[in-house]
Amino acid sequence: MARKKKKSKNIKRHSFYKVVLDAFKKDPFKSFNFRQISFALGITDKASKQLVKEILIDLTASEEIEELKRGKYKLNPSRISSAVKHSVITGIVDMKQTGKAYVITADLDEDVFISANNTYHALNGDKAKVRLFPKRKGRKTEGRIIEIIERAKKQFVGIIKVSKQYAFLIPDDVSVPVDIYIPISNLKGAKNGEKVVAKITDWPEHSKNPFGEIIEVLGKPGDNNVEMHSILMNFGFPLGFPENIEKEAEKIGTAITGNEISKRRDFRNVFTCTIDPEDAKDFDDALSVKKMDNGLWEIGIHIADVSHYVVEETGIDKEAYERGTSIYLVDRVIPMLPEKLSNNVCSLNPQVDKLCFSAVFQMDENAKVVHEWFGKTIINSNRRYNYDEVQKIIEGNEDKYQKQILILHSLASKLRKVRFEKGAIAFNSQEVKFILDKDGKPTGAYIKEQTDSNRLVEDFMLLANRKVAERIGTKHGRQEPRAFVYRVHDVPNPEKFQTFAEFVEKLGYKIQTGSRKSISSSLNNLFEQIKGKGEENMIESIAVRTMAKAEYSTKNIGHYGLAFKYYTHFTSPIRRYPDLMVHRLLEMYLHGGQSVNQAELEEKCQHSSIMERNAQQAERTSIKYKQAEYLLDKVGQEFQGLISGVSKWGIFVELDVCKCEGMVSLKYMDDDFYYLDEDNYRVIGHKFNKEYKLGDPIRVIVKKIDLAKKQMDFVLVS
Repeated sequence: MARKKKKSKNIKRHSFYKVVLDAFKKDPFKSFNFRQISFALGITDKASKQLVKEILIDLTASEEIEELKRGKYKLNPSRISSAVKHSVITGIVDMKQTGKAYVITADLDEDVFISANNTYHALNGDKAKVRLFPKRKGRKTEGRIIEIIERAKKQFVGIIKVSKQYAFLIPDDVSVPVDIYIPISNLKGAKNGEKVVAKITDWPEHSKNPFGEIIEVLGKPGDNNVEMHSILMNFGFPLGFPENIEKEAEKIGTAITGNEISKRRDFRNVFTCTIDPEDAKDFDDALSVKKMDNGLWEIGIHIADVSHYVVEETGIDKEAYERGTSIYLVDRVIPMLPEKLSNNVCSLNPQVDKLCFSAVFQMDENAKVVHEWFGKTIINSNRRYNYDEVQKIIEGNEDKYQKQILILHSLASKLRKVRFEKGAIAFNSQEVKFILDKDGKPTGAYIKEQTDSNRLVEDFMLLANRKVAERIGTKHGRQEPRAFVYRVHDVPNPEKFQTFAEFVEKLGYKIQTGSRKSISSSLNNLFEQIKGKGEENMIESIAVRTMAKAEYSTKNIGHYGLAFKYYTHFTSPIRRYPDLMVHRLLEMYLHGGQSVNQAELEEKCQHSSIMERNAQQAERTSIKYKQAEYLLDKVGQEFQGLISGVSKWGIFVELDVCKCEGMVSLKYMDDDFYYLDEDNYRVIGHKFNKEYKLGDPIRVIVKKIDLAKKQMDFVLVS
């Protein structure tokens, strides 16, 4: 009997031996003591814990593990397989509010999951090294961050909370899961409750919180300027231009010499106009139209010649590159270039001679391009139009230049028709605009719709961008295509698109997931079907998120959404740095210049893509803030809305009036116990089977607004 008991004990010990060793192999670069191993294995009884202690001694003796210091063990490096040793990938950290993260990497086909206790000192957007864990069957790829290669953010905006002996910065950005410890000596005069900007000075190895210092005090939360400045600085954009850059801009000469004019094609006697929003301050594109003796129409797309004034490697050029783009917040524009250039010297103001870089096309009545020319020009715009004025002319209003506007409209419409026939997708996202008082407070909101006048300008800009890219990207004879900046848009991820197709099908719509042409055709049919319906904006927004994001690259893969094989950005050098790069490259290549270094150009493309995304996020954040501010004095009021999302916490509702999105928490829905039916995008009452489904119209009351968090809480109208 005793022998049987001993044999049973040995079997248990042997199986434990393997379980304990596997725990070390699961995380081969981490050290454990016996308590940590016991906890990881779910062991709580005293006898089993003692057994773990004994096994650790045995594993050390057999050199499977090594004792680093008294009671602390780690897998022996010689036992770590070569595959695991080298299973290190690099990627960008996507941090969640909960503290867990995903690392997005080009090294794998999937994102790597990082649990909250394995994120090391990483923050959202950081470039980091990740040690992958051995892959377990049926589980997602997991890993542990082992090194921060590059910080995404150098400064953090938030509210300072001051006590007697120390302070903490509570970041505005919800993706920053830790507060920043600020010693009293580093407050720089900041007072409790103020909005401030801080930088991280140190992050001790075993500290949960980073240490920092205040670098700027912004002011009182809720003040419009303070909030807009907070948004800009949170995304890494400066509030103004350094003094040396302003001085450099002031020294730029504005006179156009006869010698300069002689080098350019002269369009000053050809009808030319600009068409922009009513509140625009810079005009970087103009259109000219002329009937040729051969019966063709000569259409000039004239773009501000910023590269003539902004010389490469000057202070202004470096500043523009760092910014990458102009930023358009709800109540202001933060220009890429100093005001003297953006609003004056480079801007194509009417009745003034202006230098341009132009794409000129001879077209027949069907808008087919018969001849093209690219080069430096001089223009004198006859008229500055806004979109509303041109729309009224299209709809029948008389105007001095009515004939020219209608010709442009006719040709643009034909260009558009051909584009959609070739598979372009007709995205038409709605844009929220606010009416602001003198203090920047929103007093009203409206939806800005795209009209034919917007499309007129867009179609000619698309033509210029496409033709410039074709000119450089197409192989000519034996000459290989030269390094260039393309605007690329990849095909949608099949899994994401399939999920979208299933989603719209449950709302009563069908889209095909076959060929490229069938996808674009069925998407356009879908957009036609939902036009004017309550779910229009919601479906289009989700469709846009399903698509790959457009970006800048030297590797041309075409533009899926526009159905163009070649595409670039040439038409907005006042507000986009890639367009300025395109101007310089185009001029050099037109004059027989050699190809630039592709690797260096690709690095600039990647930087431009990052800054563009930051600017878009800053713009959306400012809109979200104004939406919350707009509802601040409307607590208790009723609004019509649409269910725009469902979760286990509640239903999200987008209001018709201002596209504000808030949540009706399930805890406020006390007429029943509601549960989430995730597969069918709805919540259902357990007792009475009442359902609230994505896309349903609904009436809600504004319950609470948290302006600091930009969160809006609603309750259902009884």
